Amino acid sequence: MSPRAARAWHLLTFLVAAFALVFQLVLVLRGGRVLDETNAPSTGEHVRRYFFYFTIQSNIAVAWVTALLAAGRESDTRSFRVLRLDAVLAIAVTGVVHFVLLRPLLDLHGADYVADKLLHMAVPALAVVGWLVFGPRGLLARPDVLPALVWPVLYLLLILTTGPVFDWYPYPFLDVAEHGLGVVLLNSLGITVLFVAFASGLVWLDGRLPGINSGDREGARA
Repeated sequence: MSPRAARAWHLLTFLVAAFALVFQLVLVLRGGRVLDETNAPSTGEHVRRYFFYFTIQSNIAVAWVTALLAAGRESDTRSFRVLRLDAVLAIAVTGVVHFVLLRPLLDLHGADYVADKLLHMAVPALAVVGWLVFGPRGLLARPDVLPALVWPVLYLLLILTTGPVFDWYPYPFLDVAEHGLGVVLLNSLGITVLFVAFASGLVWLDGRLPGINSGDREGARA
């Protein structure tokens, strides 16, 4: 694939992710629902909750890294490799968890429904397809897996420690008040295993899929 086609795809992914994030934030400010909430909180609390959703954070990561790729600013540094792995990893898990665990619980309509599909389906599809088809390839290695897991694990710890303080959990399967600590810890372990499996799979695929070589990446930066 040509660097121009790769840039175009990454730019499209960035634009969709950025629009979805802004669109959902506008809906939040107007009192819209993020996860079919029945008791709407204050505007300030609603905004705080918006940024506590892993869906939002993973879409931000995708927007960030695809903006760099669209501008031809990718690099072979450790920080960029981890960022790229984290973005694809997080948005892939977001799509899977939403489809399996959350989609059956939702009853969204109108603009809320559109925002939900953009964040949970359109952006994950664009990001994963973009990585599979355009790369950049050959950037990942096994030592990158552990650093990439820092963010998801810290997120789980943050939710488990702040949930009792604010009496709110962003996702039902993390709700200690409803399910008890034991069940939530088991759910968290399952999600962690999913992250490890996906991260290891991405690293394995990175060395085997055809993609953009170093010379093409240099040309893309020009």
